[in-house]
Amino acid sequence: MERADAADAVGTEAESYFDILEERRRGSDISYALRTFNPQPYRLATPTSASALKRMVLESQYLNYIIQEISVESNEPHDVLLEEASVILDKMAQNLQMSSIRLLGFIMNKVFKRVFRSIHVNEEGLTRLQQVIQEYPVILLPNHRSYMDFLVISYIMFTYDLSVPVIAAGIPLMGMKLLGEIFRRAGAFFIRRAIGSDKLYWAVLSEYVRTIVRTGFAPVEFYIEGLRSRTLKSVTPKLGMMHMVLEPFFKGEVFEISLVPISISYDRVLEESLLVHELLGVPKPKETTGGLLKARTVLKEDYGCMHVCFGNPVSVRDLAKGKINRMQYNLIPRDLPITPNKTTQEFVSGVAHMMVRLQERNVVLSPWNLMAVVLLQNPQEGIDLDLLTHTTLWLRKLAEKFGAHLNWPKHVSDSEVMSSSLTLHYSVAHCKSGRVSLVEEAGPKPVSQEDGVLRRAAAVLMCASYRNQAVHVFTRPAMVAIAMTTAGNRTENIFHHFIFLLELFSNEFVFVPGQTIQDFEEGCSLLQLAGVIGRADEEVYVTDEGQETILFLRAMLQPFIESYQVVFRYLCDESLQSFREKNFLPSVRSFITKLLISGEVQSHECLSSDVQKNVLSALLRMDAVTKTKVEDQNEFTVNTAAVRRIWTLLNDVLSPQISLDARL
Repeated sequence: MERADAADAVGTEAESYFDILEERRRGSDISYALRTFNPQPYRLATPTSASALKRMVLESQYLNYIIQEISVESNEPHDVLLEEASVILDKMAQNLQMSSIRLLGFIMNKVFKRVFRSIHVNEEGLTRLQQVIQEYPVILLPNHRSYMDFLVISYIMFTYDLSVPVIAAGIPLMGMKLLGEIFRRAGAFFIRRAIGSDKLYWAVLSEYVRTIVRTGFAPVEFYIEGLRSRTLKSVTPKLGMMHMVLEPFFKGEVFEISLVPISISYDRVLEESLLVHELLGVPKPKETTGGLLKARTVLKEDYGCMHVCFGNPVSVRDLAKGKINRMQYNLIPRDLPITPNKTTQEFVSGVAHMMVRLQERNVVLSPWNLMAVVLLQNPQEGIDLDLLTHTTLWLRKLAEKFGAHLNWPKHVSDSEVMSSSLTLHYSVAHCKSGRVSLVEEAGPKPVSQEDGVLRRAAAVLMCASYRNQAVHVFTRPAMVAIAMTTAGNRTENIFHHFIFLLELFSNEFVFVPGQTIQDFEEGCSLLQLAGVIGRADEEVYVTDEGQETILFLRAMLQPFIESYQVVFRYLCDESLQSFREKNFLPSVRSFITKLLISGEVQSHECLSSDVQKNVLSALLRMDAVTKTKVEDQNEFTVNTAAVRRIWTLLNDVLSPQISLDARL
């Protein structure tokens, strides 16, 4: 596909997107970086320097109250703890400077023009953001799929004369020579990935974040999913930062807070190979400037298009109406800590999950995402190009009926769309003699059976990552399709099976807590809209035309189902009563590799460490596994009977895939 074709794509609401690189390609990088920058800040904000912000945190009654508590508990002098807090804050705090924004703008202008055909932005969303930034403190919530996410939002904000955000970033970025300081001066503040029970660190971080929100210093940007999604699908949100940014509203320190979900969609992700190897147990490379320079070969690659959708601002005040009684906060001085009650915790969790769902709804899918869905229905044998084309076009219609936003080229033949997608993703799949198959990494030969399995798994998981970008579109209809397998036609029975599937897969896919009925209704309604099912007199039936779709949707989730079943089997091994967390992934990976070699397990996706951890999290939540601390390490105890019960329930919902009595 030519670069001009990508900018000429259409789909749901595609007309509202504008390629911001088009003008950049015609102009000077220096002129862009030195352009007049005149953002309209939050109207109630008072000009505050980064150093003054730190001083406000260190002098806050809240932080000093916590320090006094720690001093009593540890017998450490107050002044020593305050100095420790100052050191933590110095390492953490951003130092936003316009010169660094301009420098980063200059660098990113060159990089983005080199690696991306286009960066499409919905300008209506930016107009809404421009208005709300002036009215209230704003929290920017992008999804997190690539290191590029960290840079592109600030790049867009600078381009459109919007206040540049301060961004929560991981500590490893701070350690990158030169770049770490540039990032800090471009608005990054650095936080630990694991804080644990470090009371002083929690106090410094939470007061720093609250002070930024309270003063309106700048919009705050953080990734609600925490780390990058290594599978490229949505991740269950982390709640710590969300609690921090909402607390000034709970305490009445600000009248309103606006949450802005942002959806970043990539045709091709720069780290595609790196993410897959992490899923297979290869340690993540340390983030260093030297490593970045060695990886500069990425600048020679084509990564297609990027879409950035700024969603509608969400009013926290409206969300809290009738749910949060802020009077409870009036009973305690604002500067003193307060432990959120159950209602507040549930509210924050609900808001966080809702933001991820809003991110999902604005994701823009490429033809390749749908092609990956089809390819993974035939991962071993491959598929004829004509059949791949036919099935992808059928899936496109289904996705559009399900409400997906597609970046599908217009004025381009179907065969050219397929060909250009395969060319862009040459590292994932190739076409030979009219047959499309996955590409396995080259390596030394001969290859052992275990190495052969891992190479095949890498190819499958890389393709799966692109399918995962689309999986949210089909999750609820697919779960209804699976629930119908053995439930008969009664809506009540199908719903009962759906509830079990939703509970089991709540760590795999994102569901807003307390909205099970709405999720079921959404799945049924989409299937009915697409003509797949009919509904009458409390019964659901599959139409003659819908049989193929039902089978396709079931097959789409089959790799996840098989992954859960095989981990259940591992945990039910009679010799396994308890295990340490650090031993779990290597041990289960070895177990699954043997099953793949023997042919007892079919899907190489079972080797994904993220899915394996999600199974463990689900069993913890369902009380089939318990976790305790032993010698500063997490130890898990398996309730084999409870795991078997869940395994049996899953097999009751669908045709048994792995025998309960099977053993290696």
